[in-house]
Amino acid sequence: MVRKKVQEKEKPVKTERLSQAEFEKRVLNLAEKEITAEKIGEKLKKDGIHPKEYNKKISKILKEKDKHINPDLKNVEAKLERIKKHYEKNKQDKRAMREKDRVFAQLRKLKKYFRVD
Repeated sequence: MVRKKVQEKEKPVKTERLSQAEFEKRVLNLAEKEITAEKIGEKLKKDGIHPKEYNKKISKILKEKDKHINPDLKNVEAKLERIKKHYEKNKQDKRAMREKDRVFAQLRKLKKYFRVD
């Protein structure tokens, strides 16, 4: 007789209940590490703190304190930096040159759309 191995289920994370002020303080501490609102929400959920239980959204808290980072702009800027770095090493890579120009145009359009300098 063959015994089946019982699969261990992930234990549910015990949820913490913080006051609104403590929640905002925790969000701002994570924002100092230059993390976007989406990543802050994921990190809090892993820690057992569910942002839906609080009155303000994470992005609203960050906007009030002028620490909001637009994730679209951040991702495109990071992509442009990676492509530039690659192109500096590989000048013969014409596809990378074209991609650099394309991503730069995309970044310019996003900045115009979000009215960022």
